[in-house]
Amino acid sequence: MRLLNIDYKKFDVYSENETREFKFPLLISIPHSGRIFPEEFFAITNRSLNDLRTNEDLFVDELLDPLAKEGISIIKVNVARAFIDVNRDKIELDEKMFYDYPADKIIFENTRCRSGYGLIHRVCANGKLIYENPISYVEVQARIKNIYDAYHKRLSLLVNKCVQKFGCCFLLDCHSMPSKICSIMGDDEKIDVCLGDLFSQSCPPTMSEFLCENLKEKGYDVLKNVPYSGAYTTFNYCQPRKKIYTLQLEINRSLYANEDKLSRNKNFEKVQKDLCDTIIRFAHSLKA
Repeated sequence: MRLLNIDYKKFDVYSENETREFKFPLLISIPHSGRIFPEEFFAITNRSLNDLRTNEDLFVDELLDPLAKEGISIIKVNVARAFIDVNRDKIELDEKMFYDYPADKIIFENTRCRSGYGLIHRVCANGKLIYENPISYVEVQARIKNIYDAYHKRLSLLVNKCVQKFGCCFLLDCHSMPSKICSIMGDDEKIDVCLGDLFSQSCPPTMSEFLCENLKEKGYDVLKNVPYSGAYTTFNYCQPRKKIYTLQLEINRSLYANEDKLSRNKNFEKVQKDLCDTIIRFAHSLKA
């Protein structure tokens, strides 16, 4: 048992593009493509970097890089998801992971925690345990303060900034999904893209349908709310009465990457162009 003393000033928690002045009432968030781990973290895990990166939304940030050149605002988390998952509620913790979990703290157990993918991941996506021994709850509170809270404070500020300029904001939360997730569907069901709008609660159906139809026109198989209807960001940031809308976009990694080798495949540039073209059209439609 050891308490990590991490210097969070060593790295940038998040990066931004085109957020000084919003050109469109659209904000892209990319919470799971970060690759940064504090050096000190490797003192409490025996997992390799490649093991830990299986939890990452592979290359989603690079897929969407061209959007910045079109003036679309983007914020992305640089810290790795396996270190802390900012697309969770901060109380989504598995108390069994900690040797000093406070006895008076509320236990919030859900399916994600039980599966090992709460705020602090217990396992890698390849099934390997990230920690062989219990870790410190106190140290995790430092992760929350310096990474989670810092990111969400900035994300909230940017959403409000967009609303102040346009009277509305559409927050598009972008992710990738492992190809094996399709195995939960019928054998004849193919999923290239999933659009999660909390079953039409987080944005008007016309908005999600615009993205859905444009992607279908490019040849992609698109489903809404299956297998993902939206997670923490989609649920907690949407305020339709204030014209703050959200949607979670998930793209099948096998379309553009070799999931085992953590590398781009020959279709990367095509998928990048198709995805960016669709989002650019959507951004212009929001101003129409």
